[in-house]
Amino acid sequence: MQYRKFGRTGLFVSELCLGTMTFGGSSGIWGQIGDLQQSEAEALVGRALDAGINFIDTADVYSEGQSEVITGQALKNLKVPRDKVVVATKVLGETGSKGVNSAGASRYHIMDGVKASLQRLQLDHIDLYQIHGFDPATRIEETVEALDTLVRQGHVRYVGVSNWAAWQIVKALGIAERKGLARFESLQAYYTIAGRDLERELVPMMRGEEVGLMVWSPLAGGFLSGKYSRDGDAEQGSRRIAFDFPPVDKERAFDCIDVMRELAEARKVSVAQIALSWLLHQPVVTSVIIGAKRVDQLDDNLAATAIKLNADELARLDKVSALPAEYPGWMLERQGGVRRQRVADSLARG
Repeated sequence: MQYRKFGRTGLFVSELCLGTMTFGGSSGIWGQIGDLQQSEAEALVGRALDAGINFIDTADVYSEGQSEVITGQALKNLKVPRDKVVVATKVLGETGSKGVNSAGASRYHIMDGVKASLQRLQLDHIDLYQIHGFDPATRIEETVEALDTLVRQGHVRYVGVSNWAAWQIVKALGIAERKGLARFESLQAYYTIAGRDLERELVPMMRGEEVGLMVWSPLAGGFLSGKYSRDGDAEQGSRRIAFDFPPVDKERAFDCIDVMRELAEARKVSVAQIALSWLLHQPVVTSVIIGAKRVDQLDDNLAATAIKLNADELARLDKVSALPAEYPGWMLERQGGVRRQRVADSLARG
């Protein structure tokens, strides 16, 4: 297991992060995603820690708070030293009692949300506290100021965001810099070989602003696991049969799977391992969040860290998955190319 610097901080996290969305579901969507109870979840947490994972991600809305409860109890039962694990959770949606102010990114909800998460997790602080999505009813400045309060109070060490647009994040970073507040150190976003949309705006932003990337659903809800075929067949129990999310351009995805399957067969590994390895080869990625229902699934994901794709393999994968050119990208590339050539010509002339 390799460890990567978390954004521009001095914190190091494992290249794989254990996601706990499969913990605690009993009915509805959460039951379809995963219904692991304490002993089953504990086995996964223990195996992940033994493999070198030091990063665990959850959220207050997962299974209506039960994911946090089970995660916190697992860390306690396994007697994990607090300084050996980085715990991340998120706030935005409704958990528990419902009301007009029981969701969102307002100071009101954030201050209540962190107390509830700390209690469920049985922790005295949260290492990474993330806003789970954009709240159009709350000014970004209010959200940033509330998160800074939590950092100053010691309830939270770092703050991050999930599922925001590049312009929204940059605006938040500007507010934090101008007012001397804790800034977003990470973005948790959807990214797969078959879904590279964040490369248009978010990747350049993260590189320029030194924001770390945590990847959620790296197998596109299991679609890139190799379980699915073009004729619609899938393994019994596959999550997408009941919960078809995140959205995937299936023809595009199957083109990627065809190439990944060839590479996987040649290396005698799973298609899922190739999909995860491709992500781990992307320079912008800090940590890839993996979720599982069984230890053998987790072990298969863990094995992806040992796969080193060569230049030819990466080129094949890039070619089949490359985004179509869109404006202003193609114009920026054209203008940038002209500028780079002039610089090169000038240097060549001395």
